[in-house]
Amino acid sequence: MPVVEAVAVVPVPPEVAFAVSQTTGEIRYRWDPFVRRQQLLDGAARPGKGVRTYTRSRHGLSMVSEYVSYAPPTNVGMKMVRGPWFFAMMAGGWRFAPASEPGHTVATWRYHFRTRPALLAPLADRIGVWLLGRDIRRRIQGFARGCQDPVVLAAVTDTRP
Repeated sequence: MPVVEAVAVVPVPPEVAFAVSQTTGEIRYRWDPFVRRQQLLDGAARPGKGVRTYTRSRHGLSMVSEYVSYAPPTNVGMKMVRGPWFFAMMAGGWRFAPASEPGHTVATWRYHFRTRPALLAPLADRIGVWLLGRDIRRRIQGFARGCQDPVVLAAVTDTRP
């Protein structure tokens, strides 16, 4: 099964990095170059295990995914429930660990997928690794910029009710 991974070290502690990764709406669009539209489904007010999310990518593709794990500030996992026809399966996990430099975090984003039809998988997998890998690298770079953006940081550290 193909795997793509991207890693970035960001200058915030894991709890802040995790919070940035889970932003929604205008704050999310500010740092995430992949997402054109995203919303929580079924009346959910915040992300969490079992919560479903609708996402439309910059490519115009849509996916409904479900959180299969949600453990702030260390990790979050998702699986595709419904998505582009060429994915038979897609799942991803984002991990946040303290970096060797105090106050910094190592963010590791990893995705697994299976393409269809199976007959075309050898070629489709290579294309998928290239395209998805490129998007994940751009996305984690945007995340790293978001972890330094005063507007994004203010949104995730605002403790007002």
